[in-house]
Amino acid sequence: MEITPVNVDNFRSRMVSNTDMVDTAVRPETMSFEQTLLGAFDAMNAKQIKSEDISQQLIVDPESVDVHDVTIAMAEANLSLKIAQTVIDRVVKGWNEITTTR
Repeated sequence: MEITPVNVDNFRSRMVSNTDMVDTAVRPETMSFEQTLLGAFDAMNAKQIKSEDISQQLIVDPESVDVHDVTIAMAEANLSLKIAQTVIDRVVKGWNEITTTR
């Protein structure tokens, strides 16, 4: 029985910005909220991918990877995910407060 890999679709490839300037800001102070948020999600995704890659490398070739590097990569990925969850929760909470204000 052959095991087939799981393919995950990249949701960013389907996203279309209504401002059409997602990646055009050069200076951080001119970035829109959308650009800042998408950039942060890209950075979080990169940490998740790095953690997964280094974990797979540890399984395939344990001598080529230091266990501490794996632990640090996993901790960074976990922390970035928790920060993203907190930001999303606060944005949703703020939006709900704005829409329910009378």
